[in-house]
Amino acid sequence: MTTILQTLQISPADGAAAELTLPLTFFDMWWVHFHPIRRVLFYDHPCSTAEFLTTIVPNLEKSLSLTLKHFPPAAGNLLYPTDTAKNKPLLRYTAGDSLRLTVAESGRDFDYLTANHPRDADPFWDFVPDLAPPVDAGAYLHAPLMAVQATHFPGRGVALGIANLHLLGDGSAVNASLILGWASISKSAGDEDFLRAQQKLESAPIFDRRVIKDAAGIDGIFWDEMRKTPFSPAPFPLPTNQVRATFGLTRSDLEKLKNRVLVKKPGLNRVSSFVAAACYVWSCVARSEPDGDDAYELFVAPVDVRGRRNALIDPPVPGNYFGNCIAFAVVEIRHGELVGEGGFEAAAEAATEKIRNGVNDAAALLKGAEDWMNEMKKCQEKKMKVFGVSGSPKFDLGIADFGWGKAKKVEYVTLDGENYSMSLANARDGGGGLEFGLSLPEKRMEAFTAIFADGLNK
Repeated sequence: MTTILQTLQISPADGAAAELTLPLTFFDMWWVHFHPIRRVLFYDHPCSTAEFLTTIVPNLEKSLSLTLKHFPPAAGNLLYPTDTAKNKPLLRYTAGDSLRLTVAESGRDFDYLTANHPRDADPFWDFVPDLAPPVDAGAYLHAPLMAVQATHFPGRGVALGIANLHLLGDGSAVNASLILGWASISKSAGDEDFLRAQQKLESAPIFDRRVIKDAAGIDGIFWDEMRKTPFSPAPFPLPTNQVRATFGLTRSDLEKLKNRVLVKKPGLNRVSSFVAAACYVWSCVARSEPDGDDAYELFVAPVDVRGRRNALIDPPVPGNYFGNCIAFAVVEIRHGELVGEGGFEAAAEAATEKIRNGVNDAAALLKGAEDWMNEMKKCQEKKMKVFGVSGSPKFDLGIADFGWGKAKKVEYVTLDGENYSMSLANARDGGGGLEFGLSLPEKRMEAFTAIFADGLNK
């Protein structure tokens, strides 16, 4: 159903740094063995095969090359040491490195793929590139950090699949800076507008890892744990045996959910739309599991640490730092409480307090960071379920306009391998609501859909 037409290697345009070597900070080291982040942006842009190959693909090549000039690490590699006792991993770009761009054509139903109702999850993997396997280069294994695929649906549209190791950067770096920057350069057919915006906002990306102060040597603590696991990139989890669907929460729905929390928890004063949406979905997903035990469950909300001063990071990390710079607000609650009467409200109260403390007190957010690995091991040993969020309304890829308008749909294919997670973005109608995506086994998706709708009618 999907045919590879050509494979291109895209290097940064003239003017890129000749070499860039970046050690991993403790914010990066956390993600060494994490699966690649994979997402697909679908664009309703009817065009012929000839136009796709002679106009769209060359523009994507040129604009991607110009983008890599400003973000050279994306064309580089993770260097993973073969002697983990002697060396630590690092990121490196050298002149001549390139990023793989796969060009494909698909006969799959574009409208089916971009619908909201439950659809088989497997076909979406046709549109994301696999990252090339690591190459043994002696002292290090070289693993590409990023790859891109452009897929044409004749007469209907275009899909851009983007995969990257989380080590390249977090959502602020990869989504909001690199991908949206690429879209801007593609739409304007040059990087002049991009450069003017950088100059105006003083936001040229900063790659220097020395802005992350780590006097406690947390990166070494994390590496001592990480190096116990052999490095092996995650394969495509096919068949997924799951379906994916998109759901919406209108502005009215969100206000209703917030009021439900405030009525039961009046001391909070305010509940954010993020907390209301994420905790409501979390509680509904938990309730959709027929045989859940009463173990503790965790909700993990990422918090951007840029611009926040504390003992570990002083002075604060600049807002235009390109890399990973997130900590976590963690909510812990028993399954029985989460799925019971008032479970959503209890979760929202705990999440509000955790996130508020993190936003207002960066020292509290990073307190005990050296023990993050041990805490994660304890959770794994207890087989605790961890509910996470991919994407963010703050770094919404739906607005990425490569010259074909905003994306009709953004799918985080990564969800298929996580099973207990959601994607979150602004509603496409611009009405102030949110939309989220889930990937679940079909029967469980049916249960979730009913529980989700019933809860909004209360």
